[in-house]
Amino acid sequence: MPQQAPHVPISVLIVEDDAVTRRSLCLAVKSEPALQLMAEFDSVQPALAWLETGSVDVLLTDLGLPDGSGIEIIRACAQRYPKCDIMVLTVSSEEDSILGCIEAGASGYVLKDAGRVDIVRALLDLHAGGSPISPLIARKVLARMRGGKRTVMASNAAGDAAMTILTRREAAILDLIARGDSYGEVARLLGVSVGTVQTHVKNIYGKLSVHSRGEAVFEAQRRGLLQMGSLKAKE
Repeated sequence: MPQQAPHVPISVLIVEDDAVTRRSLCLAVKSEPALQLMAEFDSVQPALAWLETGSVDVLLTDLGLPDGSGIEIIRACAQRYPKCDIMVLTVSSEEDSILGCIEAGASGYVLKDAGRVDIVRALLDLHAGGSPISPLIARKVLARMRGGKRTVMASNAAGDAAMTILTRREAAILDLIARGDSYGEVARLLGVSVGTVQTHVKNIYGKLSVHSRGEAVFEAQRRGLLQMGSLKAKE
């Protein structure tokens, strides 16, 4: 009888300057067998130094750190380890911070008032291909999309959309990803394998010149390749 491959837990790196919050996050990760805490830091520089030699499956980081912004860590991690899933945990819901994180490579954005169970669920969902985002933040992003720059964005989007040609299948997958579906959910809905979905997603990333799900959704919305209703479906 063939032996099953041993389960490999999802490795996690936590960066949070508040000691109480960091301890709570670490305990939450350690309580979930599917997750493994690799390292924890309270500032930017130690985390950047660790990422020079260490790699993880999921990065969970705060934004306001004593020696800089968590966006520095997000950007460094996304560039060095493109397959790493990145989630922001913060008290900030400012539109500029949200969009800055998405552009840097984050795919999830959860407020600090989320409970331990919610954090663990969000980490697992993120690694499974989802894009967990707090409802308040989702509303902020959508409001920004509808904001005063609509005319300029629409003009730019028209030109970008004309230069971006997606296949019908790629467009369908992009809409589902924007809605927040995981790769597994997309595969079931379209009747294809997860590997096929991942191949299409890779092609979409190439056409949009992006490196993460969050960045792909943002760029596709900017180019007018998504319907706003798709984004609102799982708000």
